[in-house]
Amino acid sequence: MLSEAERLTLESWAKRRSTTQGLAVRARIVLACANGWNNTVVAARLGVGTVRRWRTRFLARRLDGLADEPRPGVPRTITDAQVEEVVTRTLEQTPQGGTHWSKRELAKVVGISPASVLRIWNAFGLQPWRTETFKISPDPFLIDKIRDAVGLYLAPPANAVVFAMDEKPQLLPAPAGGGGPRR
Repeated sequence: MLSEAERLTLESWAKRRSTTQGLAVRARIVLACANGWNNTVVAARLGVGTVRRWRTRFLARRLDGLADEPRPGVPRTITDAQVEEVVTRTLEQTPQGGTHWSKRELAKVVGISPASVLRIWNAFGLQPWRTETFKISPDPFLIDKIRDAVGLYLAPPANAVVFAMDEKPQLLPAPAGGGGPRR
């Protein structure tokens, strides 16, 4: 037998769009059983095979018996402090000699697996390899390389030909039939 409050709650769960699918099915099972149908009829009408389980759990614990219970598995090993450290280091620090953290470097520092670092980054929408601001290269010979390149343009050696090469992934090869490169 259902109380009026239980019946209203179950009907609400069965009809409401925001109710999880599992809870809605469980509510329909209990409502059908309360109408006097046996387990076989309820299972056939609702297309489920778990009528006895949910009926028994409802009788034992009422509405609380229909909620999802924790599922078995390996307990969580990463603490909230480690998650916070990954996020904080990613956003506020850079590794020595680098422009951004790699998952392996950060995993060594924090003491968790690289896969865990990647899951944390995905959960928080972090992509440290993508930058929105200009970053200077950590190359110790950068100034010397810049001087050499600029010197070739400002004062090229006599009778020298200078070729400048740069990657341009947005330029595709010319289509068959000519016409030049596409953009």
